[in-house]
This record gives sequence, structure tokens and C-alpha cells, in this order.
Amino acid sequence: MAPAVRGLKSFVWQKLKSAVFDDFSKEEEWKIMLLDDYTTKLLSLCCKMTDLLAEGITVVENVYKDREPVPHMKAIYLITPTKKSVDGLIDDFITKSSSRYKAAYVYFTDFCPDSLFNKIKASCAKSIKKCKEINISFFPYESQVFTLNIPDAFYRCYSPTLEKTKDKDAVLQVMAEQIVTLCATLDENPGVRYKSGPSDRASKLAQLVEKTLEDYYKTDEKSQIKAKTHSQLIIIDRGFDPVSTVLHELTFQAMAYDLLPIENDTYKYKTEGSGGKEKEAILEEDDDLWVKMRHKHIADVIEEIPKLLKDASSKTKAAEGKLSISALSQLMKKMPLYRKEISKQVVHLNIAEDCMSKFKSNIERLCKTEQDLALGTDAEGQKVKDSMRVLLPVLLNKSHDSYDKIRAILLYIFSTNGTTQENLDKLIQNVQIESDSDMIRNWKYLDVPVISSFVAQQHKYTRRDRSKEETFQLSRWTPVIKDVMEDAIENKLDSKDWPYCSRCPPTWNGSGAVSARQKPRASYREERRSGARLIVFVIGGVTYSEMRSAYEVSEAYKSCEVVIVS
Repeated sequence: MAPAVRGLKSFVWQKLKSAVFDDFSKEEEWKIMLLDDYTTKLLSLCCKMTDLLAEGITVVENVYKDREPVPHMKAIYLITPTKKSVDGLIDDFITKSSSRYKAAYVYFTDFCPDSLFNKIKASCAKSIKKCKEINISFFPYESQVFTLNIPDAFYRCYSPTLEKTKDKDAVLQVMAEQIVTLCATLDENPGVRYKSGPSDRASKLAQLVEKTLEDYYKTDEKSQIKAKTHSQLIIIDRGFDPVSTVLHELTFQAMAYDLLPIENDTYKYKTEGSGGKEKEAILEEDDDLWVKMRHKHIADVIEEIPKLLKDASSKTKAAEGKLSISALSQLMKKMPLYRKEISKQVVHLNIAEDCMSKFKSNIERLCKTEQDLALGTDAEGQKVKDSMRVLLPVLLNKSHDSYDKIRAILLYIFSTNGTTQENLDKLIQNVQIESDSDMIRNWKYLDVPVISSFVAQQHKYTRRDRSKEETFQLSRWTPVIKDVMEDAIENKLDSKDWPYCSRCPPTWNGSGAVSARQKPRASYREERRSGARLIVFVIGGVTYSEMRSAYEVSEAYKSCEVVIVS
């Protein structure tokens, strides 16, 4: 059985426990907790209400909303250092006689600007018993996947209408600060490197991260300079591998999120029968079956889940067959567990069948074309001589919607390293996608050649030979980032293309060996127990296939854990 809080989510929970809840460990009174939108999501990702109850929290409230006063109870405020959240805190203690709570213990997720700090000081200093910055400015989305809390980052990094360089630099600075809070939570001071490319985004961000790491570890809680750890942080720009973003992926999680209307990780489905009810299921890591299935190919999932269902029902029937009183009482105890197991299997079977019906009706025909364009070879390994000839059947097929045709056109453009303006105009006109043509043209802002003259020579990453690996014919493509992860662990990245920002990069060897010249620190054995860590940050977002790669590479190279962030 997998643990309730997995991998790096548990790091975040442990940090919250030590930074916030341990301050109250000797107190035996109940407390109220106030959260804003960001911290509500943060806590929901790494703990349950039962965990909070164990820490003495009896009620969780939203700091923005009007609430009933509870003047005999202490309140813990876990909030972001923003005007809206600080105003919510101040409103609770406008006057001593009308204070909502007995006292406030304030924990900011990040650095609190002087202007807000002074505002608190002037308004309700006497009511505040503790004020602390805990440095957690990211979401642990999965056990090895993190996202930053900057919803408009993509627009601010790539938009051509945002001409002021200072606006783009400002968002890179915020990203750097949030990446450093991730490194601090993992207790890492990694060597920072980046992929050099046509744009300076990755190099700018890498330098900002290195500088912020330097500043952070000079002024951390222990006021000691932390040496570089045996870990790497690699920063990549999204245009580095555009193919993985548009290809139809046939592993369970990627396929479900691409083809089904899953919002906020919630899948809606109807139960069988004439009076079928609509139900909801949350796809999360507390569900062991989801974790087991999410990275498997849909063909394997469709085969495995019915077997599991059959096993579960035969267990129940076998137990029912034993009519002794003790056997019946054992069955009664296990029934809720069996029911829960079966209902999860039914949910995942529903998802898999939904995916397959979409696949059979349309996607299957697209996939062969997409794979041939992406790899430049067909399933037999023969080189594709004319990409346009491969593309045309998709464009002429009336059953494919315009969105899928746009994806195919993009793969054609990526495979030919750009096309002519005349050819692009013809494609857009013939497929009648004029209103959506920006979905193709805007890739140039990510430094991906759309018109072949845009970049004279686009240097492509040298791919690893995977010809001996077993794959499904319609899933031959491997995300470029998987090659990068493996090359980084094996120390094969060319330092010209992947320069370090760190003045003194640590000796890196993902296989676990340490240079004889570099003496291991006292804590090295402890660090090695959890292995080295490779953190990959992609400016502009990651795909589900790239998330899967982080898990696959960690599994293959036991001594190195790969974390992917975006």
C-alpha cells in the first residue's frame, strides 16, 4: 500500500508542521485556522482535515469572508503577503473590543513587503503574537511534480504585446524567488544550468535563481552559508520541444486529460442503467489504482482493470460462500473495503472506456500520421521522404475537427523546421482555420520556426537511440526532456549547450559516485540515503508525457530522484 501523502508532498507537509504547527506543540487548546485562496489549495494538496485536527485545528475559515467572532480562541493565519489577505487579517482586529479572536499567529508563505508589514504594525500589532515567513511559494501538484503560483506567467513571458522588458524581467524574478522556496523546502542548493538557445529567457532565469539561492542561503534560519548539494537544477524554455505539446499521447493520464472534459482533476460520469445518476471522481494520488495506472498505455489499462474487477468480485463471492459466523463477521468488516476497491475500479474503467470510444472514432487514424511526422520515420523505421504527403489525408478527412488538423499542421511545420509563408497561407485557407490561425503563427514567440526564414539553423537536440525499446506502434515518440534527464544523470550534457551559472558547480554524477577530490560533507551519507536530485524547470509549462518521464527516469536510475517543475 502506498503512503497517504506521497513523495515531495510529504516534504511540504513536514515543512508546514515544523514551521507552523510545532510552535503550538506544547499547547493543548483548540485553534482556528485562516487561509486565503492560495494556501487553501496548498493545504488541500498535501494534507487532509484529519491531519489538521491532529495539530489542534478545529475550524478552517477563509480570511476574505465575513465570519462569526470567537474571542476566546487563538487564530493561526497562513496567508500570502498580498494586500487582500493582509486586509482580511487587519479587519479581524480593528479594535481590541471587537477583535474576532483572542490573538493572531501570522505565517506568510513568502517575503512580506515593508509596506504591508508596516500597515499591520500600525493597525493591529498588539494582537499579533507571532509573525513569520515560511517560504513555500509553489504547489506540490504530484509527488514529483510542482507548479509555481503565477497564473499569468506564460502570457508575461511570451506575449509580443508586452513590449516592456522590465515586465518580463519582473515575472522572471518572481519565478526565481518561487523556485528557490522549492529548493529550500527540499533542503537543496543545486548547481544551476540552462539550455542555451535563441532567446535569453532560460539564461536570465538561471542567473536570477543562482543569485537568489546565494542570497537565501546566506540569510537562512541558521545564518550559515549552505554549500552546494549534489543536485542539479536545469532550466529549459518551452520551445525546446514543441512536438510533445501537440502529439496525441496514449498513456492513461495524458489521454484522459486530453480527450475528456476533466476540470480541476474531477471526472464526471453516469452510473449504468436507465435511471443512471451523475457522479464525480477526483483523480488524485490518494487513489492507489490511479497512481498504478496513470502512466500505463491505454491498451494495458483496458486489459488490466476488468481483471482487477473480476478478482475483487470473486474474492467477495468466495467469502460469501463460507457460511460460518466468523467468516460472515470477517466479510462484514471487509465489505466497505471491497466496495471502495470496486467503485474505484469502476471509475477507472469508465475513464478508460471513454478514452477508447474517442480513440476508435477519430484519434486512431490521426496517431499514425502524428508519429510519422514527429519521428521522421514510419513504424517500419523507413524515412519519411515527403511530409506533406503524410499530412494531406488528415487535412482532407472531414471527420477530423479543425483543432486536430491544427495539431497535425503544427507537427508538419516542426518536422520541416518551418515552412514558407505561401505554403502556410494555403494550408490555413484550405483547411478553413483562418480564425484560429494564431494557434499556428504564435509559436514563433516561443522561438519555434514557423516560417523557415525565421531561424536559419535551428539546432536540434541529438536524440538517444531507442530503437531496441519495446513500444506500441502509435506511441513511438519519446519526449525530448526524457533524453535530457537521462543525459544529465549520466553526465553527458555538453557544457557548451548546457552551461552552469554556479561559480563552483558541485561534482555531479547521477549514478551516485562522488569525485575523489571532493570530500563528502558529514551529512553526505544522510543525503545519499535519499539519493541525488535532478530538478527540471520548464518555462512555459509541461505536458503529462513529460511528467511521466520524471517518474520513469527516477525508476530506472534508483540513485537519482527527478522532480519536474513548471
